[in-house]
Amino acid sequence: MNITELKSEGLKKEYKVSVSASEFEQKVDDKIKQVAKNAKLPGFRAGKAPFAMLKKKYKDSVMGEALDDVVRNAIADLVKEKNLRPATQPDVKVTSFAEGKDVEFEVSVDTLPEIKIKDFSGISLDKYMAEVPAEEVEKALNYLAQARKETSPVNRAAQKTDVVMIDFTGSVDGVEFKGGKGNNYPLELGSNAFIPGFEDQLIGAKAGDKIDVKVKFPDNYHAKDLAGKDAVFVTEVKEVREQKTVEINDDFAKSMGEENLDKLKETISNRIKSDYESASRMKIKRQLLDTLDKEYNFEVPSSLVDAEYKAILDQYEQAKKYNQLDENEKNKSEDELKAEYKDIAVRRVKLGLVLSQIGQEAEVSIKPEDINEAIMKEAKKYPGQEKMVLDYYLKNKSAVDALKAPIFEEKIVDHIISKAKVSEKIVSVEDLYNFDEEKKAAKKAAPKKETKTKSEKKSA
Repeated sequence: MNITELKSEGLKKEYKVSVSASEFEQKVDDKIKQVAKNAKLPGFRAGKAPFAMLKKKYKDSVMGEALDDVVRNAIADLVKEKNLRPATQPDVKVTSFAEGKDVEFEVSVDTLPEIKIKDFSGISLDKYMAEVPAEEVEKALNYLAQARKETSPVNRAAQKTDVVMIDFTGSVDGVEFKGGKGNNYPLELGSNAFIPGFEDQLIGAKAGDKIDVKVKFPDNYHAKDLAGKDAVFVTEVKEVREQKTVEINDDFAKSMGEENLDKLKETISNRIKSDYESASRMKIKRQLLDTLDKEYNFEVPSSLVDAEYKAILDQYEQAKKYNQLDENEKNKSEDELKAEYKDIAVRRVKLGLVLSQIGQEAEVSIKPEDINEAIMKEAKKYPGQEKMVLDYYLKNKSAVDALKAPIFEEKIVDHIISKAKVSEKIVSVEDLYNFDEEKKAAKKAAPKKETKTKSEKKSA
């Protein structure tokens, strides 16, 4: 095998590789010998036919497979000889492939950069924490009580907070639309669960009343074919039900599976505290990623950036299709957004490479107990369905594998934080959940815009 370097620009390398005709012919012969073990030709027992006859019959059919093997082996030798670290699968273009001639092809490969990891003790981070206010516990208690309210039929006109059982059929310009029909639907008046103006027109209605509810779909309604249009819902009130107030006491706590009201409040407080800790984790992780983004400057593989950029664009197109863009995205032109998405793609690839290098040097590994803990966390997100979630992971190896990347990242983040200078700060709940100020500060400090998409907010 002969290798000639064609181009070397930054991380992009291009080579011309040639494999001798004799070496390729030998690979073809090896393939035919494999076929010969079970080949049957007229007048010969299986595997006993002359090689020349077998070669004449099967050579054309094994040529493609032989070429694939030769190219794959040559690339492996090229990577080893040139000490390359490919970022993605190399691109191959066969330039010469003919009977009796050398096989020639060009290889274009995007390589990974060399990253020198700095001392983490120079990183300063703030860990924000908030106390759980008593009013938040009370608010959660009232929410639970509201969810457990019972209703009973009443023979009077419907009032706000009543639940009306209704049948309804919606139409636009006299034509019924998909999803605009319901039977025996329990609608709490004043809950704002339906289109603005719908519930107000049912206040004062009695069981048996039929009402044409006239409303207008909001301009930003998720179904584009209905957004901004006038609609009529032919509605029949089947029953009016009055909600009974639930007393928040020890009996209520026992109905929720707790010993008494104080124990229920403690459980609620711990759950809220857990939510606060998650928000705190998001903030310190974002600080860390922003710090790493500023501290490390190196060329990133264009192939990885292109793949990440495409993934972001696909997500944007999906959100746009279903009218799910946030206000920041709606207020910018597509060219502005694409420029920002490109910056985000570069940032993600760079941070991914930095974290990966840190993980390798720190010998971070994923243990079975790490995966078990992650699965249990997922199961806790679905109260009452924990067994179903656990069974899902037990039966789906791909789902378990999908947990490994985020677990690995979190362990690397923990490793860095453990060696950084961390200052604890007590803040208000509002400040704990205020991520906008951090984004503004990042914009002022960074030479490029750092506006993030919804997915960026979650991952970075």
